[in-house]
Amino acid sequence: MAQEVRFLLNGEETEMTVADAGRPLLDVLRRTLGLTGTKSGCATGYCGACTVLLDGDAVPACLLMVGLVDGREVRTVEGLADGQRLDAVQEAFLAKSGFQCGFCTPGHLMAARALLDRHPNPTDEQVETAVDGNFCRCTGYVKIIDSVRLAAELDAGGTVGRA
Repeated sequence: MAQEVRFLLNGEETEMTVADAGRPLLDVLRRTLGLTGTKSGCATGYCGACTVLLDGDAVPACLLMVGLVDGREVRTVEGLADGQRLDAVQEAFLAKSGFQCGFCTPGHLMAARALLDRHPNPTDEQVETAVDGNFCRCTGYVKIIDSVRLAAELDAGGTVGRA
């Protein structure tokens, strides 16, 4: 049965009729709305590639039924930048080379943003826990963790220089 779904998506009111409210949000984001930054990895909520923010919490979009976002706020990696101004986590990942192939990067960015929104000055353990649910096959996690630490500094008003 079709269901009307209204939610805030990356700061914009979004309204749509979905034929199947049990359809994964990931599928709706990628196929219906054309937001392909959120990646499809394992489809079981295990890898973190599809991480989005739901009311500020990092969640796997592959497990979240689109009908459950009605009346809520969803933020994808496309919603991080403010126009041409990158979010601090994006700046930090660029500055610290916190990515290689980029497939896992959107999930890491969203997990980092959720962490920093809740804990502006996270402990090392909090940073490690935040990135633990997002798998990267290309790097060790050192540069990713360094990127999250730098993002916290940038959020606090720090600056980053690029060569």
